[in-house]
Amino acid sequence: MKYHFWKMHGAGNDFILLDDRPACFPRHDPALIRRLCDRRTGIGSEGLLLIQSSRRAHCRMRFFNPDGREAAMCGNGARCLARLACDLGAAPPKMQIETAAGLVEAEVLAKAVRIKIGNPTDCRCHQNLSLHGETVRYHAIDTGVPHVVVETEALDSVEVGRLGAAIRQHAAFAPAGANVNFMTITGPQDLRARTYERGVEAETLSCGTGITACALIAGRLGRVRPPVRVRCRHGDTLEVNYRLTAEGFEDVTLLGPSAYVFKGQVTIAPRPRKPRARSRRPSRPRAGNLRIPAPR
Repeated sequence: MKYHFWKMHGAGNDFILLDDRPACFPRHDPALIRRLCDRRTGIGSEGLLLIQSSRRAHCRMRFFNPDGREAAMCGNGARCLARLACDLGAAPPKMQIETAAGLVEAEVLAKAVRIKIGNPTDCRCHQNLSLHGETVRYHAIDTGVPHVVVETEALDSVEVGRLGAAIRQHAAFAPAGANVNFMTITGPQDLRARTYERGVEAETLSCGTGITACALIAGRLGRVRPPVRVRCRHGDTLEVNYRLTAEGFEDVTLLGPSAYVFKGQVTIAPRPRKPRARSRRPSRPRAGNLRIPAPR
């Protein structure tokens, strides 16, 4: 079957997007998703997004990591999907998107997209874990997916690939693991962030939910005030706004770019059906094949 696809990116975080409102894409085939996301043998991306029909909102977002597993939320991906849904006429510029993490409000602007995510949960500050014989101070929050935030003064020299992988796989976050962010606060409303993404299993040029996590943690620690400008590794600056309450956070929004890279068409062959195993029944000898020994 042939599918039209769009390659988009949000602050360097790139995705494959497909219009799956007919709901015919084989999303239960993780091997196919891995092939499509492979940069050498497929289209190449850090995730795959499906636009689907919804009874609760203007459209529904399904997000899959390049390892083929589905995740509840992706901030950069949601902004890209909102722009495409608006351009396709699947949703108005101000829309609601159904996600596995809840309803997300989005507003498509001329050069950016603003999304309002659900209230974050599981905010834990000043936690410690033991890593290679050393104690690592971290903070944790769920902004649709779980995130760990580690503050550092030497962001440029952090080995994000090595340390991020070790923290992501730490027993403290088992069995699902967590995304790992390293941040440096550079001003009362500014910070920089780098992210090791679960599912990608590498550092990405930006992570929307991770950038949001860093801004919220810095706000909870009293180190910044909203709106917070977060500069990602790609070089873009995204804006996180929120309202801090005694119970947590409300009215959390993420404003950032979304851009088309190219579009194309891909042919996806149907999965071959496995042949049914034939039951091995004992064969009955035919009368013509019987050899009756002659009487002596």
